[in-house]
Amino acid sequence: MIYSAEEMETRAALEAAARVCAAARTAPKACGIDRIQTLTLTDADKDAVAREMERLGEEMGAEFFIRDAGNVRAAKVLVLIGIVEAQRGLNKICGYCHYEDCAACRANNGVCVYDPVDVGIALGSAAATAADCRMDSRILFSAGRAAQSLGLLGENVRLIYGLPLAVTGKSPFFDRKKKA
Repeated sequence: MIYSAEEMETRAALEAAARVCAAARTAPKACGIDRIQTLTLTDADKDAVAREMERLGEEMGAEFFIRDAGNVRAAKVLVLIGIVEAQRGLNKICGYCHYEDCAACRANNGVCVYDPVDVGIALGSAAATAADCRMDSRILFSAGRAAQSLGLLGENVRLIYGLPLAVTGKSPFFDRKKKA
């Protein structure tokens, strides 16, 4: 049987995405509480995120969303990594959220400081795994924001980032130029 380079590169990207999702899952979490969510998109589903990035970029005047949409299109897969936001229950012994306790944070629609920390650690582990798999990648806030807008990880997941994975001769995620 003969496999084309395209077939093998797509397979490699999907296998890498599985490892990236596993790395995000097994990354250390504050208080040992795991609320990380992942989702992997390809083809039309990935392109729908790129379209939403362009729409949001136009709507908000955020040119980098439009530039990043091209990066998502250049990728074989897009891995989304987010977290279900909730307080950890440390209350007055913590206070890192700048509220008196977890109830005050919740009442004021605050964000428990450990949620972005947990997502950051998961993203670092995921990006390192992508590199170990020799994938081109870049963490994109814009892709996560578009995924949130589309509700791809559910309404309870509001802190999302995208990690596109590409197999190219030169990474499409660096040396990026602003559109004229």
